[in-house]
Amino acid sequence: MDELLALIETEPKPAGEHSWGSADMSAMIGFIVETHHRYTRSALSVLPSLARKVREVHGERRPELVSVEGLVKTIADQMLPHMLKEEQVLFPYVTAMEKALKEGTEPPTPFFGTVRNPVRMMMLEHETVGEVFAEVRSVTESYALPEDACTSYRLLFERLVELETDLHRHVHMENNILFPRALEAETRVAAPTFEVAPGACGGGCQH
Repeated sequence: MDELLALIETEPKPAGEHSWGSADMSAMIGFIVETHHRYTRSALSVLPSLARKVREVHGERRPELVSVEGLVKTIADQMLPHMLKEEQVLFPYVTAMEKALKEGTEPPTPFFGTVRNPVRMMMLEHETVGEVFAEVRSVTESYALPEDACTSYRLLFERLVELETDLHRHVHMENNILFPRALEAETRVAAPTFEVAPGACGGGCQH
């Protein structure tokens, strides 16, 4: 087995399911970064080279592999900056907002105005990369392997299926759990609270 295939064999596998209903958002973020982002970066460090190798060997007989190579590059070009934006912009603010709620302090003022803006952008990017994977499935007829598929060919399709499956978990956790909780937390942070000092309203207050 050559160096490329050996590297693939050492990659971490996607994470299993977990219940996050009552977890802190900071814990969820830590899990997303350390599990899903880490896995995605590892997979995308290998998949473009593997797609190119398979296209070079089988491309004349399997012209769809040219499209697969381009789509894999598109996935990497989309996901790598996407994860960086989450880690450097959205996630730190959500963590700070949660901390402020717990401590009763003011969170930092975000340059993006409202958390709805980066959340909307992240969800649009999730949808876009999902469409790219749908195109991969279309051109490969749902990852159908020819009878003469070599080890690299099989590994390419196996790893694309693994990455797509992990992406579904990743996106579900963000779109359906983390992001709605972040939006709800922002409304709580923004809502003013007033404490009326004893006697401050004279005798006209009704309690």
